[in-house]
Amino acid sequence: MCFLKTLIGIIFYSNGVVAIQDSDNGLTVELNRGVIDTDMVLLSVGVRPDTDFIRSAGIETNQRGSILVNEKMQTSAPDVYAVGDAVTVKNFVTGEPSFIPLAGPANKQGRIAADNICGIPSEYKGTQGSSVLKLFDMTVATTGLNEKSAVAAGYDYDKTYTYSASHASYYPGASMMSIKVLWDKATHKILGAQIVGFDGVDKRMDVIATAMRLGAKVTDLAELELCYAPPFGSAKDPVNMVGFVAENVITGKIGQFFWHDVEKLPRDGSVTLLDTRTNTEVARGKIDGFMHIPLDSLRERMGEIPAGKPVYVHCHSGLRSYIACRILAGNGFECYNLAGGWRLYESVINERTVPEYICTECK
Repeated sequence: MCFLKTLIGIIFYSNGVVAIQDSDNGLTVELNRGVIDTDMVLLSVGVRPDTDFIRSAGIETNQRGSILVNEKMQTSAPDVYAVGDAVTVKNFVTGEPSFIPLAGPANKQGRIAADNICGIPSEYKGTQGSSVLKLFDMTVATTGLNEKSAVAAGYDYDKTYTYSASHASYYPGASMMSIKVLWDKATHKILGAQIVGFDGVDKRMDVIATAMRLGAKVTDLAELELCYAPPFGSAKDPVNMVGFVAENVITGKIGQFFWHDVEKLPRDGSVTLLDTRTNTEVARGKIDGFMHIPLDSLRERMGEIPAGKPVYVHCHSGLRSYIACRILAGNGFECYNLAGGWRLYESVINERTVPEYICTECK
């Protein structure tokens, strides 16, 4: 028997929390509109530095209260240095002043401040925001910019979604991780990444964060030689897979479209919308307007696809639809692959998260 672990979240927009009260069955959360009874409340509301005493001493802070420092961690008072969660730092990616309170950068800043106090020239080169979070048995990790911050910073970027196993799928205990990576279209430099999964998320993010710190292009990830044995990884590591997919996009081997493009695709016959999943997968749900030809039948049923029209293809994760696109391109079609596949589209549209495990009994 296979047991799938599920984390279900409900999102309420523009509806603030007024009060949280104990109740007979747990907690009652009073909202601006409505009431929720629950067993547990997690608060993630950010932090604000407690620096009123610094401001009253005449040391400069920004509107948020973060202490302004230079690259030597020196404040506006020449003989006063500040480090850690209370200071404004340079964003490593954008170069702009940022507030990124993390323990790793704080310790490095302390070393740099101590160097300068002792007369040893030392500069802090910025924080990229590498962090990891354990949420029950899930792991969430990030580094650099997310898509919202990349837009705000004015980057012309591209992105890729991959879905990979934490280690070789034939070895027991593998689980899947979703990886999103952004890169600058002009330079191909990595701008940021986010990973959600279970085992092995932290080490993959550490690799990407290191590559990013050293100025790597997203295509450089394809060439990284990473440790492999079946209990620990795959011969084509999830990080390598990001590089492979990005390289395919950058070199024009494959076109992409994204979950937010799906509803805008014309349903008037000017393009072909193609679902290459199995019959069983389609029975669980489908996107309106997509014709269904399983990948294994594609070559035999090629004549059903109108010639001379772009083809937009999806499968469950993006792999089989990539193979379909290569087959179609070899037969003269212009083809685009849904990045992240049905699983990403469906989870975003229905605002839910269902972690998936590899289980040999489910295959």
